[in-house]
Amino acid sequence: MSKVYLLGAGPGDPGLLTLRAKDILSRADVVVYDYLANKAFLDFARPDAEIYYVGKKGGDHTLPQDKINDLLVAMAASGKTVARLKGGDPFVFGRGGEEAEELVAAGCPFEVVPGVTSAVAAPAYAGIPITHRSFCSSVSFITGHEDPTKSESSLNWKAFATSGSTLVFFMGVKNLPHITENLMAAGMPGDTPAALVRWGTTCRHKSLVATVATMPEEAAKHGFTPPSLFVVGGVVSLHDTLSWYEKRPLLGKGVVVTRSREQASDLVRLLAEQGACCYEFPAIEIEPLLDPAPVHEAIGKLYNYDWVIFTSVNGVKCFFAELDALRLDARAFAGIQVAAIGPATAEALAARGIRPDFLPERFVAESVVEGLLARGVSGAKVLIPRAREAREVLPEKLAAAGADVAVLPVYDTRPADQDPAEIVEAVKSGEIRYVTFTSSSTVTNFFARLSPDLLKEYKVKTACIGPITAKTLGEYGLRPDVVADSYTVPALAEAVIADAVAGGDAT
Repeated sequence: MSKVYLLGAGPGDPGLLTLRAKDILSRADVVVYDYLANKAFLDFARPDAEIYYVGKKGGDHTLPQDKINDLLVAMAASGKTVARLKGGDPFVFGRGGEEAEELVAAGCPFEVVPGVTSAVAAPAYAGIPITHRSFCSSVSFITGHEDPTKSESSLNWKAFATSGSTLVFFMGVKNLPHITENLMAAGMPGDTPAALVRWGTTCRHKSLVATVATMPEEAAKHGFTPPSLFVVGGVVSLHDTLSWYEKRPLLGKGVVVTRSREQASDLVRLLAEQGACCYEFPAIEIEPLLDPAPVHEAIGKLYNYDWVIFTSVNGVKCFFAELDALRLDARAFAGIQVAAIGPATAEALAARGIRPDFLPERFVAESVVEGLLARGVSGAKVLIPRAREAREVLPEKLAAAGADVAVLPVYDTRPADQDPAEIVEAVKSGEIRYVTFTSSSTVTNFFARLSPDLLKEYKVKTACIGPITAKTLGEYGLRPDVVADSYTVPALAEAVIADAVAGGDAT
C-alpha cells in the first residue's frame, strides 16, 4: 500500500537520524529530500529508489512548494512508498503541516516521523543548553522570516524581550538587524548574550558569540550566512565552558579518502569523529573474478599447502566467498598454518573462525618474509590469495628463500571512474586540507585524474599509510606531510589528527 512518510532528518549529523526514519528510507520507492537534509542519508536508500532533490536555498527554489505537494501526491497515487526527507523536524518550521494537509485533501495516507530539531541540537553542539535552571525555565522557537504575504507581524516582541526565556530564531540571519532592534526596542538589554550557530552538528559547524546589540555587526564581520540559528539568552554565556564539539581537531577541515568504497568506511568514521568533512574519492574499485574456477581448484587442493598468507581484507573476503560457494568453511584449513599482514586482515580471518599463526610487527611484505623465514618456511608450500595486480616482493623473496610459492588471484582491482570536479572545486576553495593514501595504487590512480600541481599550488597536505606508499607519492614530486608510524588505517587517522593538533594544518 502506498504511503507518504514525512521524515525528520535531524539537523545534519547522520548519527542523529532516528532508527524509524532510517528503516523507512531503506524501504522507500521514492526519496524526496531538502537542502538541509544531509546527502549522506541517501546511502540508506535502496539502490533502485527514485531520488528527487527539491531544496530551497536563500530564496532559490529548486521546486516551488506547490509543485513539491503535487510530486508527493502523484508518487503516492502511482502506488509508491514515498520518503519525504526534511531537515530537522517536519513540523518545526519545516512546512510539514502544509504538506500533510495537501496529502489529506488528495486522500493520500501519510505518517509523520519526528526528527531532532536543530533548535535543540545545534546549540547543544555549541555548548549552549537552551534551558538551565540558573538562567531560564522556558524556551521559545521563533521564525526569523515570517510569511511575506502577512499584512502585519504576529510576533509579540514585548513578550519575547521581557519573558526571560531563551529565544531561538530560525532563518533569521538576513533579518538580524530587524530582530535585534525589535528586541531592544521592546525592553531587552543590549548586552544580553547572543549566539549564531551555522550548520550546527555537521562538520561545517561554526558558532559566534556576541550580544544582542553587537551581533549584526559581528555577523557581517565574520561572514555568517544561512543556514544559521540565532540564540538569545543568558544560557549563551555557557558556550565557552560547555563547548565540546568545537574542540574536535579536524572540525571544518576537508579530508579526501582515496580508499576503495568497500573499505573507506573505517577511515571515514575515524576522521569524521574528530570533525573532518570527508570527501570519498575512491581511486580503486574491487571486482570479483569473472572466472572463479582457478580459485575453486586451489581450494580443492588446499590440503597440499603448509602456509596460506593473506595480505589484505579483500583477499580474505573474496577467498572465503568462494569457499562458501563450495559449501566449505574454516575447517578446510585444518593442519595448515595461516599468516596475515596487518591487524585488520587478522580480524577478518578471526571473524571467519581462523586465528592467524603469524602476524608481523610491521605490516609490510618485507616483515612477513623475515618472520616466516624465522619459522622455517624454507621448503614449505605457500599459497598467497591476493589481487591479480600486486607487489611481487613477498612471493619473490619467499621463493628466493626456498619456499614453493603459488600466487592465487582472488579479485581484480581497477581504477575507479570518478569525476574529480567536486574535489578540484573544494581544493581551490580551500575546503580540503588533507588527501590520504592507503596504497601505492591509490596514489597512482588519484593522480591519473588530478594533477599533483593542484595540491602543491593550494598547499594541500598529503598523508600516507606507510613508506611504500610515501615512496610512490614521491614519484609525483610530492613529499608526504604525514606518514603513519604503523601501517594501519587507525594509525593513519591518528597521524592526521596529531598533525592537526600540533598546528601543522593552521589555516
